[in-house]
Amino acid sequence: MANIDEQILRATKEIVVKFIEAGRISPSGFHETFKDIYHTVEYTTKESIRKSREEEPVEQASEEKPVKKKKKKN
Repeated sequence: MANIDEQILRATKEIVVKFIEAGRISPSGFHETFKDIYHTVEYTTKESIRKSREEEPVEQASEEKPVKKKKKKN
């Protein structure tokens, strides 16, 4: 999960930098804006991961490979 957290942090940084460059936020409002954007990106990302894991098909028992039994030598 650490890799996901790093990607969330990078994405948030990129968004905030673009907003500052576009004049949508000022550097003085960085702290509050960064937290808000981070939480939004984190929630969206982790919710998407959770939903995709729920949609993965579960393997049925009939599809499992049979376990080989060792033959006993008499």
